[in-house]
Amino acid sequence: MAIPKASQALARFTVLDLTRVRSGPTCVRQLADWGANVIKIEMPPDAGDAPGGPREGSDFQNLHRNKRSMTLNLKTKEGRAAFLKMAKKADVIVENFRPDVKRRLKIDYKDVKKINPRIVYGSISGFGQDGPYESRPGFDQIAQGMGGLMSITGLPGQGPVRVGIPVADLSAGLFCALGILTALLERETSKKGQHISTSLLQAQIFMLDFQASRWLIAHEVAKQAGNDHPTSIPTGVFTTTDGHINIATTGGAIWQRFCKALGAEELMNRPEYQSAKSRSDNRKALNAEIDTYTQKKSSAEWIDIMNKAGVPCGPIYNIDQVFADPQVKHLKMAQSVKKKDKSLLTVVGQPVNLSRTGSKIATPPPEMGQHTDEVLKEFGFKPKEIAALRAAKAV
Repeated sequence: MAIPKASQALARFTVLDLTRVRSGPTCVRQLADWGANVIKIEMPPDAGDAPGGPREGSDFQNLHRNKRSMTLNLKTKEGRAAFLKMAKKADVIVENFRPDVKRRLKIDYKDVKKINPRIVYGSISGFGQDGPYESRPGFDQIAQGMGGLMSITGLPGQGPVRVGIPVADLSAGLFCALGILTALLERETSKKGQHISTSLLQAQIFMLDFQASRWLIAHEVAKQAGNDHPTSIPTGVFTTTDGHINIATTGGAIWQRFCKALGAEELMNRPEYQSAKSRSDNRKALNAEIDTYTQKKSSAEWIDIMNKAGVPCGPIYNIDQVFADPQVKHLKMAQSVKKKDKSLLTVVGQPVNLSRTGSKIATPPPEMGQHTDEVLKEFGFKPKEIAALRAAKAV
């Protein structure tokens, strides 16, 4: 029987999930969390395919909720035939193989399109589906470096620094999900599917955003700025009696409110700080002066003072402190679901709310192959056909 739905928003769509590791599962998690019938297709344990981390580990558990799992060996002719039979009835296929892998297996878009012209086929790779780097293996940190992010992260002169999350993997997955949803919307009028592709490199470059446009439009090459915002000054990390806080000031009005709340009105009248350009030119000296004021009170006191004055200000949390914050609790960013043994699994919830068809963590990640027979029956396989697949070691 089908698992409980996480939402009704995408409940009419069936997704065949061939993804692994992170970028692909991130994409499919979006579809699963909004109620799509997601079938995670995994290689049988004896087929020698690595799942991308321990199945009971926190990473796997967070990525693969709200899905069912079946095993299918796509390297066998029986497994490939079974997959294509399923693909004929599916709405979406998502994969993040190297481009040559799916071509070799003969399960790429052109193969599936022949039997199901309505299929929406999502692909994520390291560098693109074609071009001089198409066959290179992709990895998040490689994309962070090639996409420019590591050159603008860290303290000035420190040398390249990776970001503390796999931002290229995650953004590529989210962009692929967005492309799939766009294609499903378009299919309602054209009645035709299409191939959606993105890559870690494309996603990382897009995520540079204003830092990229500084080069493309103004021909400015951004450099490392540490905790200081590169264009909104003063914005950065400041010392308090018991730690550090973030303060953000943009524009003249907030700058004046900030100086008054800080008890440093005299800074407003100093020639070197009167304009946005002068504050940028004298950033180091200005930050040092601000620090002499912020060191006089605690983080909590400054956060209260600044926010009451309309100046953005907040704490700098460790991860455990993030989930202890009352606003984070109110937003329900940590959500729990019961596992088979009745223990609770707590994972990260969706960051967007829909008023009628919201998302929830409906089921924990499946065990490998937990739903193989169930899924095959739903796709029209007879008991004898399922037995034959097992005999051929295709499932």
